[in-house]
Amino acid sequence: MLEARNFLENLRELGVGFFTGVPDSLLKDLNSCILDCIDDRNHIIAANEGGAIALASGYHIATAKIPLVYLQNSGLGNTINPLLSLADPEVYSIPMILLIGWRGEPGVKDEPQHCKQGAVTKETLEAIGVSYEVLTESPGDMLSQLKRVIDQSKKNQSPMALLVRKGSFAKYAPTRNLGNKLQISRESAIKAIVESSPENAIFVSTTGKASRELFEVRKSLGQKHDSDFLTVGSMGHASQIALSIALQKKDRVVICLDGDGSLLMHMGGAALVSSLQPTNFYHIILNNGVHESVGGQPTCAFNLDLSKLSSAFGYERFKQIETPEKIREVLPNLFSSSGPYMLEIRLNSSSRSDLGRPTSKPLENKLALMKNLQA
Repeated sequence: MLEARNFLENLRELGVGFFTGVPDSLLKDLNSCILDCIDDRNHIIAANEGGAIALASGYHIATAKIPLVYLQNSGLGNTINPLLSLADPEVYSIPMILLIGWRGEPGVKDEPQHCKQGAVTKETLEAIGVSYEVLTESPGDMLSQLKRVIDQSKKNQSPMALLVRKGSFAKYAPTRNLGNKLQISRESAIKAIVESSPENAIFVSTTGKASRELFEVRKSLGQKHDSDFLTVGSMGHASQIALSIALQKKDRVVICLDGDGSLLMHMGGAALVSSLQPTNFYHIILNNGVHESVGGQPTCAFNLDLSKLSSAFGYERFKQIETPEKIREVLPNLFSSSGPYMLEIRLNSSSRSDLGRPTSKPLENKLALMKNLQA
């Protein structure tokens, strides 16, 4: 098992001084260490993994040094275009290290969406011509492996990848407190939204804990799950799934439970609202300012004025909620107002340690919702 601080110090000794990416649960201890030890100019948490490749490329162009991009293998698809059309040796030939959390590694129990990604991770890297190694879990071998991979990236002037298995990094205690003093938890907000929504409303929830909490809320209220689409993967795309359903089912209220990290990842999708103007579409941003599902690293969402963004994107209405009093004031009348509507709920970053996972499989979830929609 590797110590995150030693790993980071070895990288810096070998000349790697710039870090960017999207946080990952398998890398959360290293991500927290980077956040503690690297200044904001040389550590940028990207909106999406493709953007991280571009940030790393810009750093190399400016400095001629090797950057490191961290990501989960579920985000590897977001990197393919810039890896092939920007960093590839046949294009701009940009060296960098890709540190990839290997969720769903064959033989390791994981969620369905991760099992599929994990099974094809090596083949994906091979198909796009990115050489890789599996990161050693031996501290004694770490330095020599890092040196070999960095030297290879420099020699070939191309990206090199290190796949990180579950449990490779030891626990790291972060020194930065990223919490806030807001009073609303995400689960309580979801419960209030469900209780305030029309009986036949359709919910599309984003990846991570929001979908798990929606499932738990339905169970606690004794309700069925056939009105919900739980977007267990595909981070950043829940709003587009919801938008398309809203356009096809204009007689149903469609509610997207989105996260701040998810909104930022593919924000361009929200711009479609301007031309499509779905009056039954309610986009609820559950904004806790962090990537809470994978370790609590910050997003830049608390710095954004979503009121101005929602107006620019063509949403008919916008409200922001920060207190339980506002929840009780706004939600009872929310769905009687015509959409498209964006509601931002600012939350604390807490969640239950015993939070369960959906007991239905993704295909079962899809078929139950489709049956509901066709009734």
